[in-house]
Amino acid sequence: MTLLTDEIRGLVGRRKAYTAPEPLGAAAGRYFGLAIGDHNPLYSDPEYARAQGLPDVTAPPTLICETNQYANLPIDPDGHAGHSWGIDIPGTRQVRGGNRYVFHRRVRPTDVITATWEITDVAAKKNRAGADMLIITSRATYTQQDGDLLAENEETIIFVSLEAGG
Repeated sequence: MTLLTDEIRGLVGRRKAYTAPEPLGAAAGRYFGLAIGDHNPLYSDPEYARAQGLPDVTAPPTLICETNQYANLPIDPDGHAGHSWGIDIPGTRQVRGGNRYVFHRRVRPTDVITATWEITDVAAKKNRAGADMLIITSRATYTQQDGDLLAENEETIIFVSLEAGG
């Protein structure tokens, strides 16, 4: 059984974009820092942030990568909130293969963020047990209202056949 079908191949180039309804705001960075246990004064002290060469407070870098905060998407049956491609492949289980982030500049409270996701690659492989796998790679770019690139995120999702040996 091959998981890499023409329909799946046709997903390459598919895009979705989500734009926040308002600027990020100073409180979002402060609250996210507290939530993840990062008490860096860059997130809460404007004078400290300016002394470090920033125009104002900022946020922990990965905050903008949490697309669910501004995509206003429903929670799926598996409890996932946020961006999803909605790909359902019967007879498989979905596994997160990982993320690779590149940050270009710190986010500012006045930034209105847009996340643009695109499926960039699909590939078929077999795991050590001989089960078929489908690997979907997507890339997100995070920009702000003037087009400044804030961050990039390459994400890998793997669908593994529940039948050993394919």
